[in-house]
Amino acid sequence: MRHQATARFERALFAALWVVLLASSLSVGQASDGRPRRVQQSTPPQSSGASPQRPTSPPLVIVDQEPPPLKPKEPAPPPGQEINPDETIRISTAEVKLSVRVIDRNNRPIPNLRPEDFRVYEDGVEQKITYFSKEEVPISYGLVVDNSGSMRYLLDKVIESARIIINSNKPGDETFLVRFISSDKIETLLDFTSDKQALLDALDNLYIEAGQTAVIDAVYLASERVSEYKRGDDDDRRRRALILITDGEDRSSFYNQNQLFRQLRESNVQIYVIGFVDELDREGGFIRKSPRDRAVNLINRLANETGGRAFFPKSINELPQIAEEITRDLRTQYVIGYSPTNKARDGSFRNVRVSVANGPGGEKRIAVTRPGYYAPSDQGPNGNPTPRRPMANGVRKPPK
Repeated sequence: MRHQATARFERALFAALWVVLLASSLSVGQASDGRPRRVQQSTPPQSSGASPQRPTSPPLVIVDQEPPPLKPKEPAPPPGQEINPDETIRISTAEVKLSVRVIDRNNRPIPNLRPEDFRVYEDGVEQKITYFSKEEVPISYGLVVDNSGSMRYLLDKVIESARIIINSNKPGDETFLVRFISSDKIETLLDFTSDKQALLDALDNLYIEAGQTAVIDAVYLASERVSEYKRGDDDDRRRRALILITDGEDRSSFYNQNQLFRQLRESNVQIYVIGFVDELDREGGFIRKSPRDRAVNLINRLANETGGRAFFPKSINELPQIAEEITRDLRTQYVIGYSPTNKARDGSFRNVRVSVANGPGGEKRIAVTRPGYYAPSDQGPNGNPTPRRPMANGVRKPPK
């Protein structure tokens, strides 16, 4: 009898242990609060004498990519201050302002023109000029420098050119300095300042670094920064520009060209580009353009869409002269404003053309400005107010 009782006790104990083990195995992969928990797959034990097995790789986890931040990030809002993601941005259509360069056929600036020398057309309809200025006004510009490996042998001359540009700053001018490599390495070395020495010192922090060059991302974020800088000032007449130094080869940007040029058309930022494209591979075909051709096309479009200029130096010895031409162009511009006759707030793109009268002897004059702008819109596609684009990592997400 004692033997049978012992056997029954052992069977009951074994069954209880089995229930405990089963319950324990079912609870694996869940936290104490019932939420899923990611558990790495362990390597199965190896039997003695068996050939070793490679440890199993953890599962590949794909996450949504975030827009690249323009470092350092913007400071957090003060406690108690909330940002309304559904806030509607309203932009006045009272006046459109254009920065206009006037040159002759040899690309020399023409000064001392009068308002009556200009004609402005929006979608082919002549507009009445309501604002005209040829005075020098403060300039807010970003100096955006490619620090990727392809610029390795040019960096010293690039820094020398940047010094020339900075030393040309006049009272009231403000500059910010950005170095970029890949999407996750777009850094503000110095935010807007009029301190020349601080800017010159910051140039010493430029250095080459490996990475997948993100030209489009760098221009997108820098143009957004300079466009919004002091935009709310009532007496804001400053000119806004970017000076981009790069080889123009975009390898891996978060934003695409459509998103970039949509943003540029919504702002009034001129872009001047110094493009070192001769070292890029010239090989291409009928279907695929060479990296050099793609870079040239991007650089030219950046300049043409914003009323700026593109330079393609054949020698680094040309850089000082190019730097002087950029600063001269920024100083010798006209600002023309008009109130559009088309008052519709439909978000459409409006083509703009500026013509200028020829010289006294019939000399040809050419007006260079941005090709147009997007009209504001109070209504989204469903008739609802257009919301502010949400923020992520200190920058706006691309529009859908």
